[in-house]
Amino acid sequence: MRRTRTRLGRGLGALIATATAAVGLTATPAAAATPAASGQTVQPGQACTAADLGTRHPIIKSAEVAPTITHFKGWYVTEGSTGNQSVSTNTTETISVSVGLNGTVQGSFAVEALGSVGASLGLNVQVNYTHTSSTSQSISWNFRQPGYYGLYEGTKKVTGTYGSLNCNRSDAGGLQWTEGPDTGSYTTFTTLEEGAVRCEDKVPTNSIMAKAQGLLDCGSPAATAKHPAGPVPSAKADQAKHDADNAATAAKAAQSMKAAPRAALDCQPGAYRIDVPGKPLNWSAPLLANDGIRLRVSTFFSAHLDNWRLCNVTENNGVLEASLWNWGNGGCATIPANIANQEQAYLTTANCGEDDLQRFYIYRDVPGSTKIGLQNKHTGSMMGHDRYADGELIRQYSSGRQDGTGTYTLTGV
Repeated sequence: MRRTRTRLGRGLGALIATATAAVGLTATPAAAATPAASGQTVQPGQACTAADLGTRHPIIKSAEVAPTITHFKGWYVTEGSTGNQSVSTNTTETISVSVGLNGTVQGSFAVEALGSVGASLGLNVQVNYTHTSSTSQSISWNFRQPGYYGLYEGTKKVTGTYGSLNCNRSDAGGLQWTEGPDTGSYTTFTTLEEGAVRCEDKVPTNSIMAKAQGLLDCGSPAATAKHPAGPVPSAKADQAKHDADNAATAAKAAQSMKAAPRAALDCQPGAYRIDVPGKPLNWSAPLLANDGIRLRVSTFFSAHLDNWRLCNVTENNGVLEASLWNWGNGGCATIPANIANQEQAYLTTANCGEDDLQRFYIYRDVPGSTKIGLQNKHTGSMMGHDRYADGELIRQYSSGRQDGTGTYTLTGV
């Protein structure tokens, strides 16, 4: 068996942060697992307060660790070609760190989710956005004996699903961190490893080296017959790249699907202001299409721009889901699609349609209280504001506003 080298990898850009707990890369098998609760910042069932209504934390629901080869080249070494050589390998798969639907890592929720994954699995995983190189990689190796080699760069790809812990009223009374309807998937990877392996080498099962050995066409004539020094085609490596490219294309196609427009809204008869608790400022819809929803004082001249109705309301496990229709301009509250993947994207209104960007989960305080927290269904982010000021935009924050400025009151008018 040949020794391997680990490194953070060329072309990864900025310094990569890692999760706190770490063990050897071969410690975790390539299998599905339910992470231990120790990776979670808060636990389901713990008490929370009304100030937490506008916040959320991730809960890791599943994780799978699989050795993955990112670059590979079959290489034949003859008696006269041993020693140090530099070999240019071909890309077999590009791994990007992502959380949710946006294909990237945005905001503190994503970082907390990936940190929980790393801590619960005991692996160093990437917690900021980065990706493995999509271009050929040059690997320098000291070949000490002739033979058929597979030169590789690889990592352990970590994928799984997460949920959202939100503060909400509980059936037992009081407020608790409960699992909300928001879910998604994540992808990350461990430190990159490069090396060389032969067909006859004995390697650990489920290791990166074993995955590379599997790409060698060990039973082919190219591997067993006399062969000139240099590259050897690998049908298995070519198929692996083909499969990875097809999977990436299918994922992009799924994200680009558009929903059909809604024919009509079924709105509840009551109208509400969405107030800052105990203060006069509340959500006011824009008059201009390129403006956002802002904190304003309600006056005679507000023209119902501060009045909202809950439409197409459903309830699941005590969490309301609704569209927020504005009485003043006839639009529905939404995150603009072109900036929906951005932390602190502003909230605005648009023509009402069948669109998850216009759907909101509403988390409620104990019965008798009108305090709520609001979460966008598509992005998973909580609504809040940077500071209490007239004209301040309402924005989305992936983890919510930890200072309580994402808690509002739903006041009937």
